[in-house]
Amino acid sequence: MVTIQKVNDSEYLISLSPNSSLVGIYRVIFLSSITLLCGGIGIIFYFFGAVLILPFAGLELIILFTAFYLSFRWSSNKEKIYLSQDIVRVEKGINKAEYSWEEFRTFTLFNIKKKSDDSIRLSFRSKGKDINIGDFLNEDDKKILKEEIKSIIEDLNLKAY
Repeated sequence: MVTIQKVNDSEYLISLSPNSSLVGIYRVIFLSSITLLCGGIGIIFYFFGAVLILPFAGLELIILFTAFYLSFRWSSNKEKIYLSQDIVRVEKGINKAEYSWEEFRTFTLFNIKKKSDDSIRLSFRSKGKDINIGDFLNEDDKKILKEEIKSIIEDLNLKAY
């Protein structure tokens, strides 16, 4: 998901996050329903004499919760791109900025690489170093991000003169 916010005439904030179909309380409801269903079936079979069903149901729930935890953690990734008249700053992280990169805008190039499978990779380049942005976005969101950054850069360039 791409969100653009105009802070003032010469500053923009672009927030990026992966698309997530299961958010908030709906995660809890979904995992609770699976736990009740699988645990209930395991307990019923336990009382009918199939003792080994219950530990395997527990193992299944542990694997399921681990997979969902990893998926939810990945979907919590966020990137913030600050574009102003003077600087370009990229911050990446889950709950806080775990990685931050900042460079003067005049020394920074917005780079678009098209791969052989028609997917694109967006990055900022300065001093021989590429900072990839939006790697977790789908192709439609990457195209939106590309067009938005191009229009922001054009707008900032017009205001500079």
